[in-house]
Amino acid sequence: MASLTAGIEAATPAGRDRGVDALRALAILGVVLGHWLVTAWAPGPAGAVYLASPLSHLPALTPLSWVFQTLAVFFFVGGYAAARGLRSAALRPEGAPAGAWLRARMGRLLGPVVPLALIWTGIATGMALRGAPVGLIRSMVLPAVGPLWFLAVFAALTAATPLLLRPHPAVTAAVAFAVVLGVDLARFRLGGPAWPGWANLVAGWLVPYALGIAWARGLLGSRRVAVGLLAGGAAGAVLLVAGFGYPASMVGVTGAAVSNLAPPTLAAVCFGLAQVGAALLARAPLARLMRRPRLWAAVALANLSAMTLFLWHQTAPAVIAVAALRLGDVPGLLAVPDEPVWLLHRLAWFPVFAAVLALAWLPGVIRRRLEDRGRQLLAEAARLLRRRRRRCL
Repeated sequence: MASLTAGIEAATPAGRDRGVDALRALAILGVVLGHWLVTAWAPGPAGAVYLASPLSHLPALTPLSWVFQTLAVFFFVGGYAAARGLRSAALRPEGAPAGAWLRARMGRLLGPVVPLALIWTGIATGMALRGAPVGLIRSMVLPAVGPLWFLAVFAALTAATPLLLRPHPAVTAAVAFAVVLGVDLARFRLGGPAWPGWANLVAGWLVPYALGIAWARGLLGSRRVAVGLLAGGAAGAVLLVAGFGYPASMVGVTGAAVSNLAPPTLAAVCFGLAQVGAALLARAPLARLMRRPRLWAAVALANLSAMTLFLWHQTAPAVIAVAALRLGDVPGLLAVPDEPVWLLHRLAWFPVFAAVLALAWLPGVIRRRLEDRGRQLLAEAARLLRRRRRRCL
């Protein structure tokens, strides 16, 4: 472990913004832990299993959704990293075009999707062949593949980054915010249909993504801006929840008529603005913490496979739940989450979830390290070849 920590420290470029990497790692950690807390399965009649949310049975847990729903931070950091990466690619001596940058970026984003799809296709097929009811299969598969919606939106915004760099990012964020406001007015105040709300799936996450682009351009460096986003976003979210009937939970609740995330509502966007402000304020302290080699090693490893961790994190509890179906009522795993003790039982499962998730994460880390080592060997071979050619001349 000491050698790995030392190697990561030595391989980190001097100008690396470790605070940004720490924000991304915290965002992923929040989403993973939050989903593990609020995704539950409960046994039903005749051997059926259905999805159940502890938030619908234990509303006192709602404040946990304010802590663990960190998607806005991930989109914010994603916009920042995309803008910086595209600009760096354009400044390289070989003048890498936007298309080359986009292909490389999409390869990293979409790489973990194929194994996820193949495994869950196999699990669903196996359950069907064993006579499992369609409802049971759906309740297991849907949470596991649910993160794909996030990937689709994130990939779309990534693909649009070259276009998003043209207008002023503050204008882009304001227009996206106005779209969310208009859609919510139509849905909740004018009695319009629900389907236009899905426009917010892009517009809602475009707000923090565009602010990330603004940050990359040096437009959000003022502490006053950060405090304004934090205070204004928090005040807006509180006002919408307390005065206009928006759900208090910042994640979806099974059986609820309205969700703040599916699709994103104005309350979720305001909450995201508050998170962006908090992220801006936290970046410098986090960067100082990342000077500790062991902390930085953990953050660096998480960032190496951030998308793998995100896409596979719901597979871990779902696979374990599938394996435990024959055991009946299993506290914290296959049980109605209607008592406070359920939370303790669920927390006891976290080490098992993490161990299963590691089975999906570690191969990617090993592959990435082997690829990096291979590139180093190729670069060294190229240098030796050039030296020999100069000697021959």
